[in-house]
Amino acid sequence: MQSIRGILEAGQIEASAPCRIDMGGTLDISSFYYPLRHLSPCTFNIAVNLRTRVCLFPYKKGIVKISSMGFKSAKYPLDKAPFNHPLGLMFAIAAYFGAEGVHIDVDSSSPPRSALGGSSAAAVALIAAFSRLGQMQTLNPMPRRKIALLAHALEESVAGVPCGLQDQLAAVYGGVNAWYWPAIINGPSFRKKTIVKKAFHKNLNKHLLLAYCGIPHESKNINKRWVEQFISGKYRKLWAEIILCTQRFNDALFEKNFKKACASMNIETAIRRKMTPDVLDKMGAKLVDLAVKNRCGARFTGAGGGGCIWAIGEIDDIDRLKDIWGKALLSRKEACLLDVDIDSKGLVVN
Repeated sequence: MQSIRGILEAGQIEASAPCRIDMGGTLDISSFYYPLRHLSPCTFNIAVNLRTRVCLFPYKKGIVKISSMGFKSAKYPLDKAPFNHPLGLMFAIAAYFGAEGVHIDVDSSSPPRSALGGSSAAAVALIAAFSRLGQMQTLNPMPRRKIALLAHALEESVAGVPCGLQDQLAAVYGGVNAWYWPAIINGPSFRKKTIVKKAFHKNLNKHLLLAYCGIPHESKNINKRWVEQFISGKYRKLWAEIILCTQRFNDALFEKNFKKACASMNIETAIRRKMTPDVLDKMGAKLVDLAVKNRCGARFTGAGGGGCIWAIGEIDDIDRLKDIWGKALLSRKEACLLDVDIDSKGLVVN
């Protein structure tokens, strides 16, 4: 069988996957959806065109090198690669595939640690790239569903805290979807419902706004607190309300009722702020408050605590909010509006 390095010397392999904006997150963690299964927990996300690309190049025999924007490049022998490194997830994936003699280059079009699911998108893209390598070694291609589940399993194995699955699903499938968590042993681990069909994506783009708050987030800090609170018995009724808000949001958006969607989103954001006030930093809180005052819905992406804020509303309200947010963001260096278009492709391998 031809070596990975030998295959790559004949030409690089590239794969890419989209980031996402979301609502109802954390409910895709098993700590929540098993005990809450009777409430039909679900999350919602939109894949956006801020894609993460992974390229594989040949490198020194026995060595894995990883380069990624915003991080210092690192290289290690495969059997000594640290999984607790800032690029540890990429090293863990390389170890899973037994990949050595390879340079993994990660290029993200989203700001580093912006709470848009970039690390999960990178994991999905890297697994897909290694799957393509496997095809060149006469192995069967890995189905999309398996790519998402493997990316989640490897991320959770190195994160040290429970992780959700919705980011990997958005990266693999793209589009505008609700994800339901049936919590059935030996049954499907998730169920997908398309909320907005591809034909209407261009119209929905006009109802969306996305801003980077100018500071990175650390998702495991807030997610860890949510998990610890829930396991201890705290805020259980509030999580039931979050499920209801997410269900109502999905129904409203499916019906293209933006007024009801905004109301559900704002209630959900308020509940999260009650449980963890620092889920919004100073800039994030300002952007959310401005959105509410201008008849829009707004929410942090991912687990908040920095990163991005997204908004939804009627087109006239979003157009007005865009100017208002633009002025507010000028007060912090690096903060900015981000171009957002719905990504309907999901995972792409070249």
